[in-house]
Amino acid sequence: MNILNPAIRGYIKLRRSYIEHYTNNPINAQITTFNDLIGRAQFTEFGKKYNFPNINDFKDFKKNVPIHTYEDIFPYIKRMMDGEQNILWPSPIQWFAKSSGTTSEKSKFIPVSDESIEENHFRGARDILALYYNNFPESEFMSGKILIVGGSHKVNKHNEEVHYGDLSAVLMQNMASWQHTVRTPSLDIALMEEWEAKLELMALETAKEDVRYIAGVPTWTAVLLNKIKEQSGVNDIHEIWPNLELYIHGGVNFEPYKEQFANFFPTKRINYLDTYNASECFIAVQDIVGEDGMLLCTKHSVFYEFMPLEELEKEHPTTLQLDEVALGTSYAVIISTNSGLWRYALGDTIAFTSLYPFRIKVTGRTKHFINAFGEELMIENSEHAITVACKKTNAHLQDYTAAPIYFTDTSNGAHQWLIEVEIAEDQKENFVAILDQELQNVNSDYEAKRYKDLALRAPEVTFVKAGTFTNWLKSKNKLGGQHKIPRLSNDRKIIEEIMQFTA
Repeated sequence: MNILNPAIRGYIKLRRSYIEHYTNNPINAQITTFNDLIGRAQFTEFGKKYNFPNINDFKDFKKNVPIHTYEDIFPYIKRMMDGEQNILWPSPIQWFAKSSGTTSEKSKFIPVSDESIEENHFRGARDILALYYNNFPESEFMSGKILIVGGSHKVNKHNEEVHYGDLSAVLMQNMASWQHTVRTPSLDIALMEEWEAKLELMALETAKEDVRYIAGVPTWTAVLLNKIKEQSGVNDIHEIWPNLELYIHGGVNFEPYKEQFANFFPTKRINYLDTYNASECFIAVQDIVGEDGMLLCTKHSVFYEFMPLEELEKEHPTTLQLDEVALGTSYAVIISTNSGLWRYALGDTIAFTSLYPFRIKVTGRTKHFINAFGEELMIENSEHAITVACKKTNAHLQDYTAAPIYFTDTSNGAHQWLIEVEIAEDQKENFVAILDQELQNVNSDYEAKRYKDLALRAPEVTFVKAGTFTNWLKSKNKLGGQHKIPRLSNDRKIIEEIMQFTA
């Protein structure tokens, strides 16, 4: 038994007590969080603009502060990145998490305060461990090392005071020194920019460690595990890590990966914990292994609002507090955080699977998207890329749709496109190349996954005959009116149906 176990178990006991408190009093936890956030930010530029000193309750907050998108707050963020402070949050913001962008920007830069790192992201990580011990109190999974898997961990300097990178890079750089002794790979490998070389070194180094649990996005984790199998010649990852028992995943829907991960561990199953950890904040973690739904983190310095989907396009949409939500209804998530995101539309939709305690599942995005591999491909990205490809090949678009092609034992993922377009035969190959390149140009997460085909290979495009999409709509009794072809889907249901009309 690891000598740290008594201390760890004592700490976990404290965390269980803390979790039980906010689980049993989630509404009070949110009221406390709300008052704390407003109080701390009342003398910021944003707080003064929206009269935070005179906000006494949630009703005042909704009246004073409009809902914000990333585009709305980007001018504030740009000033903060250029060195101005006390803009959205009172303490200095020196870190920004880089994530996929929007119509006007290739990448988003999300402010990450010191308070957010400790009170939200690290607190959420600690809760994962406590909740797992709740499920398996005799587990020795913390007697070995955690393998932290990610994509690009490069840290970039914006200026002398401000740095940015993906969220995992930001968190790694802010870990205490002792935390690095229980994780693998070593920091110098984890922060390598060249992913192909890093993958080789990660596989070699981590295979020598006593890895007990893994945390990472399924896309990159699968790539690493396949590399380890390739290097070692084993068929079962447990031959490398006999004590491995837990995989903590998040970022994309794990369902398409289940069969592939089962093949990594054919003789002894491992446990899986789902998490909801966005660049903006840590939101929820699965508290009961094997059951649907993640426990909403109500005391992690994030105040939540939930917008019914029918309110999305309204000028003054209604939002609900936690005590007003219902089971089985999809809501858009609106957050206010201790990094200065105020009534910020996250872009995700969730539904509650239980109330008291509040458990949620992610149901989708407020816009069309593909995020099967962590690429976060948005409709704005695809529309831009299609437009450029048509212009450069003198093609005339009728319609299109796209969906993921999932990992298999012999192949990594891809996007499949069905495109109805008038185009010269000798321009089709050029069209596909331009489409792929433009998607990389406007979406940094897609670009990272496409790097050397490691996680995503080139898109598979079928140029379908005229009338294909019309015939599909006709089969659904959706011809005319406002009915449109879904451009992007995060599953294959629609594309499989439309493919029946391509013959």
